[in-house]
Amino acid sequence: MSRKAEKSQVLSILEESKQMVDNAIYNTMRRNLKKREANTPAQLLSFSKLPEPTSRAISHAAEVMETSIQALKRKVVLEQKQSQHPTDILSEDLLNTIANMSGCLPYMLPPKCPNTCLANKYRLITGACNNRDHPRWGAANTALARWLPPVYEDGISQPKGWNHNFLYNGFPLPLVREVTRQVIQVSNEAVTEDDQYSDLLMVWGQYIDHDIAFTPQSTSKAGFWGGIDCQMTCENQNPCFPIQLPFNDSQKASLQCLPFYRSAAACGTGSQGAFFGNLSESNPRQQMNGLTSFLDASTVYGSTPALEKKLRNLTSQEGLLLVNRRYWDEGRAYLPSAPLRASPCAQEPGTHDNDRVECFLAGDNRASEVLSLTVLHTLWLREHNRLAISLKGLNPHWSPDTIYQEARKIVGALHQIITMRDYIPKILGPEAFQQYVGLYEGYDSTVNPTVSNVFATAAFRFGHATIHPFVRRLDDHFQEHPDLPRLHLHDAFFSPWRLVREGGLDPLVRGLLARSAKLQVQDQLMNEELTEKLFVLSNSGTLDLASLNLQRGRDHGLPGYNEWREFCGLPRLKTQTDLNTVITSKIVIEKVMKLYKHPDNIDVWLGGLAENFLPRARTGPLFACLIGKQMKALRDGDRFWWENRHVFTEAQRHELEKHSLSRIICDNAGLTRVPVDAFQVGKFPQDFESCENIPHMNLEAWRETFHQDDKCAFPDKVDNGDFVYCDESGKRALVYSCHHGYELQGQEQITCTDKGWDFQPPICKDINECKNLMDPPCHPSAQCKNTKGSFQCLCTDPYVLGEDERTCIDSGRLPKASLVSITLGGVLIGILAALTWTVICRW
Repeated sequence: MSRKAEKSQVLSILEESKQMVDNAIYNTMRRNLKKREANTPAQLLSFSKLPEPTSRAISHAAEVMETSIQALKRKVVLEQKQSQHPTDILSEDLLNTIANMSGCLPYMLPPKCPNTCLANKYRLITGACNNRDHPRWGAANTALARWLPPVYEDGISQPKGWNHNFLYNGFPLPLVREVTRQVIQVSNEAVTEDDQYSDLLMVWGQYIDHDIAFTPQSTSKAGFWGGIDCQMTCENQNPCFPIQLPFNDSQKASLQCLPFYRSAAACGTGSQGAFFGNLSESNPRQQMNGLTSFLDASTVYGSTPALEKKLRNLTSQEGLLLVNRRYWDEGRAYLPSAPLRASPCAQEPGTHDNDRVECFLAGDNRASEVLSLTVLHTLWLREHNRLAISLKGLNPHWSPDTIYQEARKIVGALHQIITMRDYIPKILGPEAFQQYVGLYEGYDSTVNPTVSNVFATAAFRFGHATIHPFVRRLDDHFQEHPDLPRLHLHDAFFSPWRLVREGGLDPLVRGLLARSAKLQVQDQLMNEELTEKLFVLSNSGTLDLASLNLQRGRDHGLPGYNEWREFCGLPRLKTQTDLNTVITSKIVIEKVMKLYKHPDNIDVWLGGLAENFLPRARTGPLFACLIGKQMKALRDGDRFWWENRHVFTEAQRHELEKHSLSRIICDNAGLTRVPVDAFQVGKFPQDFESCENIPHMNLEAWRETFHQDDKCAFPDKVDNGDFVYCDESGKRALVYSCHHGYELQGQEQITCTDKGWDFQPPICKDINECKNLMDPPCHPSAQCKNTKGSFQCLCTDPYVLGEDERTCIDSGRLPKASLVSITLGGVLIGILAALTWTVICRW
């Protein structure tokens, strides 16, 4: 076959694959439209895993590319069966064509890094260009790092447990649901409370996890090869990887499986190498991190320019974030509401449409997942705006962008300080912290800060075993609230209305400070609120967090428990007797061995979770190693780490060190007394200190002396953009940027010379996204309309916009015009009938 014919064939298959993926997504959105009010656990999980539009576009491109290559592989295998001379099939040129036409190629290339004087002053919102030699390290929407090669059943992409007859060390892997029922699950009453740490320690871990890792699920919830609904099938058909239920699972007698969707692949991974007949040269499937890896408060600001724009108040002169204009917490701000289309949150019984409290909008899509998480998101929103207003008072000459970036920089530094100084040492224990993290010695450009797959998918999920089954709300005296009793955890899922209607933040903050976290005990790993009632808002269905974690690890091809122990320099555990040296509970060991048959088969999340704690720690040796190594990489590989000399002045670092999570609570909630260490559980009032005695930053360290001369006066405000002031080689400079949806025309940086500014200020011109034919913003089913700074995808009745806001889906009802015609026709028929009857009667 000629190269031209081969390329034509590839393009044809590529188009068919794109249609296949789009059809699966279309069918998913249509089903979701019909079930919009149902709020099933599976739908809520999908919402919490719903990627931001940029991540969604990349996931879609990756799925098109992967499906195309799988289709080609099937065709090649068929052709080679008929050929005497099998050959390599895809040239590098054709692979590049597939990558380009699928939309993957732009996300596989290194980004263009700025060269203005701001390159060392502020972190890009995407996290790109932190390392100038490796600009994709740590950036959003790139593959998670692999510290060990993945273990897939076909060597490339099939999850562990995909083929039921596949044996590991002579045995099949146990069903994850069986592991949950036999080893992990306990009743809500079986809780040992932590005598040292407050519930806030658990919530901070969850919040920080949402700052550094988010693995999007497949953009489709239906199989690509046939379009079967993943919620209706128990067959493994990509992206469906259902959780099989044991035959005797009495809790779910009417079901055979629970729905599970594979994580989206990163662009350019999975399957390609198999064309060349050598699996050792394959590029196995990798999973994507939709967030920046860095501790940079992306929970507050987002990880893409589009989301960042949605979160900012661009009309303010103080660099503020948007707040909720409808609801207030005794004069304090709530997070803004998410658009109705993307808001499946529960409502107070009897609520009318006009009184709905929608999900909240934040830098991370999971902000409304549970009330305690919403509390932290809200505190940091308030802290940013508090800092921004104060900074504007100190530096009236600062532009809104300068204020926003400086406040963002401070908030990011506080996330780093609270995590590395106050949180991680409590989790690892002092000895492991010294061993794996140690003292800061400065930025190291050879360190890759990218979050690893095993950290995001297993090690940092240790915190799920510390989640208490109840949400506690306390009154002003830190006693059980007479009007706000404790809630079962499942009553706090996706329920922001409880904040607005039931007392605001303060009762919840008091409960987090003065009540213990659940202690992770080997025979009390996870309670029923998580294994039986995850995301349950009604009687329709359930999910199991423990099984989801185990299945996710297998989906990602994580090597087993012993492989990771060896990676950390810990001895492999070859026998049941060996397991006794790291797990005290013999009953747990017996159950684990009965299920897994061989120590090498144990899933890494379960193995790490069951280990005995290290001294003064809340993890065992394996997770201490994996979490410690990750935290050290996040710190040492971050050019914008707060302790790095060029990031803050010495005076500013001194002030930052004074701040704490307790101070954040004092400044942004209604409490007047707090523990000095918010993570240390204490009794009120003896272990609580007045907010007046809690140290705080003096923002005078950020006051900037500025002498404006006549030669280089600050220009007027830029329409649809802004500028930030900085120094370069002793000269004053302004760096301009446009809001998302606009492009800069003119010089990005202008410098003050003896004759004034060396260039005229640039302008920001609206981008017409609808003219982008290579990557159209709307699906072909929708009409694209350009708007100022954005675009709209429009549908013709009776089609409506799907949840991706770019595809038109059939609403299943008659067009409004048809309804009008039917109504008018009915009226005319009625009039004619009446006239006819009148004439007949008179005659």
